[in-house]
Amino acid sequence: MILRAAASTPCLMYFGICHPTTLNRQGNDVGTQYRSGIYFYTPEQEKAALEARDRQQKILNRKIVTEILPAKKFYRAEEYHQQYLAKGGRFGFRQSTEKGCNDPIRCYG
Repeated sequence: MILRAAASTPCLMYFGICHPTTLNRQGNDVGTQYRSGIYFYTPEQEKAALEARDRQQKILNRKIVTEILPAKKFYRAEEYHQQYLAKGGRFGFRQSTEKGCNDPIRCYG
């Protein structure tokens, strides 16, 4: 998951929806391509990400392994990965992606 770290609130939200203490794994998917990370463009974004990680770490009983690194060249995923939730994932159950939607994100893995 890629999140542009603009403030600590989105970063805290990120730590709430990913599994920040699980290394190289998302659900049943395992490998370095499933690592979790926050990638920043500015020193302010880096600071926000690190502060959010440190705040979240205080309430977890396992070490956060989410990488926080400078953003590098971005490679857009294949078209079938775009708007994955709106398309229904691999099981065909569409999910709202409208701004402000509070529906919980379902796992399609």
